[in-house]
Amino acid sequence: MATRLGLQAKSFDLAAAGFSDAVGRGISGDSVARLTEDWGRRVSEARTTEAARANQSGRRGERLAQRRLTEVAPITTQANISTDGAMLLVRAEGWKEVKIVAISEVRAQPASARPAAQPSRRDADPLVTLSRHSYQAGLWDADTMALHQYAEGLRRGLDYCPKRSSVNDGALWIKRITDTNFPGVPQIVDWAHATEHLWGVANAVHGEQTAAAQQWVEAQLDQLWNGQVAHVVETLDQLDLQQPRWPALVHEAPNYFRSNQERMRYHHFRAQSYPIGSGTVESAANTVVHHRLRRPGRGWTRNHGQAMLAGLCELHSGRFEHAWHHLANN
Repeated sequence: MATRLGLQAKSFDLAAAGFSDAVGRGISGDSVARLTEDWGRRVSEARTTEAARANQSGRRGERLAQRRLTEVAPITTQANISTDGAMLLVRAEGWKEVKIVAISEVRAQPASARPAAQPSRRDADPLVTLSRHSYQAGLWDADTMALHQYAEGLRRGLDYCPKRSSVNDGALWIKRITDTNFPGVPQIVDWAHATEHLWGVANAVHGEQTAAAQQWVEAQLDQLWNGQVAHVVETLDQLDLQQPRWPALVHEAPNYFRSNQERMRYHHFRAQSYPIGSGTVESAANTVVHHRLRRPGRGWTRNHGQAMLAGLCELHSGRFEHAWHHLANN
């Protein structure tokens, strides 16, 4: 209970107070910190060992059906993998990126299942929802993240899952490791990120939030929604977007859409009932990382931050009890 509260509360002192209220026995915030961080360290070490085992080369005599990792809440229908970064203040190092992967079960329902709302582009599309999320996060470089991304995929049974997708923000490192770990899985640029790039251009060219900017953006989004990415690229190429007074997002817009045409086939992805938003991993940046770890103060040491991230991932993946008993028995 102390460890669970240490992961959930906004501080170890608040966790200690909650523990005392629940149990009727006093405990200090420092004791809760030691318990929580020690358990997180053990989880982190176990996850590192499992990631190495999941990614090792094939061994003589190893059967194809042999599972390298124990499956936990495997997904048997449709799944999505989204990867992103979140910033964490690390003591003596400054702000560092936490890399995080979210794996989710995907459910597609007929368009008639949509709740009544204002008309939108999505009205005729299937209602696609994501649930049963699991996470892995750490202060890792891209190649280390790749090991943990693949290991988490094995825990969720993605190697046997018949339908998979990967929605991300377009970062090249995410594309590279996801292509390596899950070759052939359709990669999709998050719709909101594509929209953000178009709004950046519109505000620069037509004025901040003007009617002309709105009209221009809607015209480009209509083409993008219907799979006409090449037309959007052609429109952007015709604009003088290299003016020094405009931000990098505007300068990069033509090449952003040109290089991501394959991953912006939204008409195709929608027809296949794939998600086109990466909200699950962006929400995880807040719920898994920022809510507990991005607090006022000096930040976390790297070792303590890594331990907390490991524990928080198991908590928010709904695997706290499973991980607790697994470590106790090993």
